Amino acid sequence: MAGDAASRVLERLRAVEWCGDWDFAFGHVKSRRVLLREYMRRAALWARAHSAEEAWPFLDVTPYAAPDFVLAPELAGALREFLGGIGYVEVRSTCAGAVRLAELRALDPDVGAGLPDLYEPLLLFYERGGEFFRDGAGFLELTGVRYRHGPLAGLLGGAPLTRLDGLVLDALDAEGRVTYHRAAGGRGPLLRRRVLRDVRTDELFGADLRWHPTERLAREPGPVGVDEWEAARFIGEAVADAEGPVWNLGPGY
Repeated sequence: MAGDAASRVLERLRAVEWCGDWDFAFGHVKSRRVLLREYMRRAALWARAHSAEEAWPFLDVTPYAAPDFVLAPELAGALREFLGGIGYVEVRSTCAGAVRLAELRALDPDVGAGLPDLYEPLLLFYERGGEFFRDGAGFLELTGVRYRHGPLAGLLGGAPLTRLDGLVLDALDAEGRVTYHRAAGGRGPLLRRRVLRDVRTDELFGADLRWHPTERLAREPGPVGVDEWEAARFIGEAVADAEGPVWNLGPGY
């Protein structure tokens, strides 16, 4: 039903602690970086598809996708009331876009056909620690960590992050300075090294989808370093493998 999808998105946004607990946001900063990068990638695809490159990355895409679209008055009023409490313009733009696009796609499912869900990574980003803001040097401040994105063109051909569930995101968040590695010349399991208050801990991501202490990283003759993004993709693939194949048996099954 029209309005339901947009209302659900608005309720998610209302539930965010926009200026909440610093420790909570900082504790999720690693997954938030990955979610922000995936949003940037998806926004690049949407911006290119709808000639909205000048508005990228933090855009309300609906005026480009459907210039004549307007929210129903009741929804529009509720959205205006919510946005009145959001200070940063780029956050307001994406919150408005998430609500408006949910309503537009409910009315016309062909909008964005073939494109990934634009705002879901950013909604999860907000839910895992609130807002961001841009500092005077052009960096994004993600509650204790600065982030600078590359150009739109560099993201268009990037590999997607297809799994955004909590298991994947929680597996990325850990205290300390973290580096990731693949054993056996890049073909083996995912390893990580954490350094917290000068204490080093090496861990392996196991088949049970948990991190376990290991000595393998220290013994490996040539572990291959991977970035946070590749680690997230590996974890997502491990989760999918653990769930097993999903068989499409067709009608009647």
